Amino acid sequence: MTTLEGAVVLVTGGNRGIGKAIVDDLLTRGVKKIYATARKPQPSTDPRVVTLPLEVTDQASIDALVAAVPDVTVLINNAGGSSPDTYLDVPFEAIREIFEINFFGPVNLTRALVPVIERNGGGHILNAHSALSWVARHGAYSATKSAFWLATNSLRLELLDRGISVTGLHMGYVDTDMTTAVTDPKENPADIAKAALDGIESGAYEVLADGTARWAKAAVAGDLADVYAELKK
Repeated sequence: MTTLEGAVVLVTGGNRGIGKAIVDDLLTRGVKKIYATARKPQPSTDPRVVTLPLEVTDQASIDALVAAVPDVTVLINNAGGSSPDTYLDVPFEAIREIFEINFFGPVNLTRALVPVIERNGGGHILNAHSALSWVARHGAYSATKSAFWLATNSLRLELLDRGISVTGLHMGYVDTDMTTAVTDPKENPADIAKAALDGIESGAYEVLADGTARWAKAAVAGDLADVYAELKK
């Protein structure tokens, strides 16, 4: 189990949505410092929050960030992007780009920060996935989340003996800027943040933060037609 009291936490995508909710919740848990990253970071009024730029698809940006956070003990890979609901009607580069943002970028950042966390005595990594890790919707977005879920499971095993625990976070639609066009019910970001941080502190391997995530994981073992209504003809 990882206590967040006194921890130094890095949150990617920490300016808005779930990331901002995580930062706000962390401030109630006695953390020592929070590094909140964004492409265009905004200053915080809390002295414990240090805002830093990060373009997760750019190696120079990752290198600069790692140099600026030598005391980090907890990494929360929250930043991500969305994609069109198709594989066929978009340029192929759009598919490649979402993999760079949602998969290769956070994996690369994790590889760079593991030695830092290890030098600081160990700690925790939380990776934000989605219920769409298990359900193929929204084009390549779901594929990136599925790939990142499997990477999380592999990293957890690799880090077992290195003092770093790993938690995967899954949820359905959350009320953020990314889902403004979604008309289905959406979760409160504060509720997802609380579930995520409770999962870190309890040492959970996986957090299924809402009913959608719990349904999606269970549905993997079922019939495809029960997941995709279009197949029932």
